[in-house]
Amino acid sequence: MTNAQTGSWQALDLELEQWRAAGRTAELWWRDDDAADSGPDLDRLLALHRETAVPLALAIVPAHATAALAARLATEPGVDLLQHGYAHVNHAAPGEGKKIELGPHRPAMIVLGELGTGWLALERLFGNRPLSVMVPPWNRIAPALVPTLPEIGFTGLSTFGARPRAQPVRGLRQINAHVDLIDWKGERAFFGEATCLAVLVASLARSRVESGEPVGILSHHLAMDGGAWDFLRSFWERTRTMSGLRIRSAHELFAAKSSEGGEARV
Repeated sequence: MTNAQTGSWQALDLELEQWRAAGRTAELWWRDDDAADSGPDLDRLLALHRETAVPLALAIVPAHATAALAARLATEPGVDLLQHGYAHVNHAAPGEGKKIELGPHRPAMIVLGELGTGWLALERLFGNRPLSVMVPPWNRIAPALVPTLPEIGFTGLSTFGARPRAQPVRGLRQINAHVDLIDWKGERAFFGEATCLAVLVASLARSRVESGEPVGILSHHLAMDGGAWDFLRSFWERTRTMSGLRIRSAHELFAAKSSEGGEARV
């Protein structure tokens, strides 16, 4: 297929046809990053979640999370809450290019201490609602820190792209996002329907042939333009009834970690 063909609803239908022919069901999930406060953009996101009846996982920045956010989410009990690093601050050295908060630039004990402080902040605001899942800011985490996450209570990890394995270390289940709606390296605007669908189809095909992993849609309610919002709505409206495809919640997907040697604290 050409790029135009792979980035189409027809291509998605054809990919799901292969899942059905194999007697299998593809899995999708939805993660939205950078939540910290209430506001019209969050209201728009939550309204879309309610109207489409699609499970939503919201990654919250603990250091900036407000009581207003907690009050707003108290009326949305069906939204899964994840921990989005600590303060979403870049600690990469000048000139490194790629931003990272959970990197090798500071002592591991300081980084882990911040994550623990962040978890306590989420507990104070949201009680037992947050899942023990770490979503690193900018989807980056130093490899040496990954084995330490279960030691401080995390049982899930979510970054971006194809995961190396379902369980990077004992007690930690990794479920990533794969389709980002925003072209961060370009105009920081909507990637476009064709590009998003092409990435989705490729991710589903890889899952079918190689990894079997759920495929994640990644949105950023604070940064999306009208095109991204329109696509997100039409995407969930169309996919939620597609044969051969199941949309899962984060708490369902990460619950499998308990059978892999981890003990959830939620």
